[in-house]
Amino acid sequence: MNNSPKEILRFVEENDVKFIRLTFCDVFGNLKNIAVMPNELEQAFSCGIPFDSAKFDSSSHELLLMPDISTLSVLPWRPKSGRVVRFFCSLKNPDRTDYSADMRTNLTNYINELRLCGYSCEISTRCEFYLFDLDEKSEPTKIPHDKGGYLDVAPLDKCENVRREICLSLEEMGLNPKSSCHKHGPGQNEIDFRANEPVNAADDMMHYKTIVKSIAAQCGLFASFMPKPLEKEHGSALNISFMIKKNGENIFGKAPDSLTTEGKCFISGILRRIGEITAFLNPTVNSYSRFGVGSAPKKINYSANNRSALVRLSAICGISPRIEIRSADAACNPYIAFKLILAAGIEGIKNGDSSLYESYSENLPENMETALELSRSSEFVYANLPEKVTDIFFRNLEKQLDIMKNYSDIRSFSDDYYFPYI
Repeated sequence: MNNSPKEILRFVEENDVKFIRLTFCDVFGNLKNIAVMPNELEQAFSCGIPFDSAKFDSSSHELLLMPDISTLSVLPWRPKSGRVVRFFCSLKNPDRTDYSADMRTNLTNYINELRLCGYSCEISTRCEFYLFDLDEKSEPTKIPHDKGGYLDVAPLDKCENVRREICLSLEEMGLNPKSSCHKHGPGQNEIDFRANEPVNAADDMMHYKTIVKSIAAQCGLFASFMPKPLEKEHGSALNISFMIKKNGENIFGKAPDSLTTEGKCFISGILRRIGEITAFLNPTVNSYSRFGVGSAPKKINYSANNRSALVRLSAICGISPRIEIRSADAACNPYIAFKLILAAGIEGIKNGDSSLYESYSENLPENMETALELSRSSEFVYANLPEKVTDIFFRNLEKQLDIMKNYSDIRSFSDDYYFPYI
């Protein structure tokens, strides 16, 4: 929605809006918000809304939330009397300069740099989640809501009504769901989004998780985006598709057999750096239990035909070719994930090395310790992420590993540390 602050203030007044949620994403991919009353909105537009940020960054004590007026959206599951709307916000320092750990602003700036070089990008996501029953105290259990499997229908698929409500809510908010279905695991679901500009795609991903959890709760269920919630079932992936154009021309050509040299270089760049950025795409200890199970990738490889490859070229008749990255999961911060994948591909183009795109076949990091070590020793990571982001992020991964030492096994740690929250 593209309006001026005056038009938005009028919309708030005419539509009985009583609460305005100013939302942002922390470094770890968690959506946060402050709700303000309508009479505070004018100040939010002009000066920002201050909040204590020490919980997120110990070196900073106060930041400003500055609403992005183009992201206004009504929350459809809230009452129509006393409506609730939300904005995504930029994070600013008290002197109104950009806060360096605000990855939404960082991604916006990077996309603008790419535009100056003639590149444009569209990103789409396919994100899986499980629906679990609640116990008599309304606490989440590990009992799947159904026993359905891949593409099943009712009565095996008991989740279809929940998916319907989720998709309707997404549409009402101006998000762009394309399709939905039951996935391989019992109670496992997927919603597929239409392609969008990278920052909008990341915004959609953040609110998608909130909408899924909110609608599930209204239906008396618990939605989990934990990468591997059930030990003996398929894990949940976040598949990310990229279409890149240079001066209006798709760099992946028109068909798999006409992949351009620039497209090959972009893929090679991702294959070369994917191990170094895996900690950011898969930021939980539980993430690594998913690799190699079912159709989840284990090797760092590319294919135009094999749907299980880590990077695959999707070229369906009538649809512009795009590549899909299949290793990420929904625990990631999408602004960080999109930035690093794009930067790796662009680096590959700049280096002009297409040699890896068909031949690379090393394994993904097998655990968090290995992934953290690779990221920490990566010049590429430090060149493409602000120092404050890497400091906060790596400390968090260290904390996870330290806490895990108090547990007898990874499964019990994951159930306590991730399952109730992701």
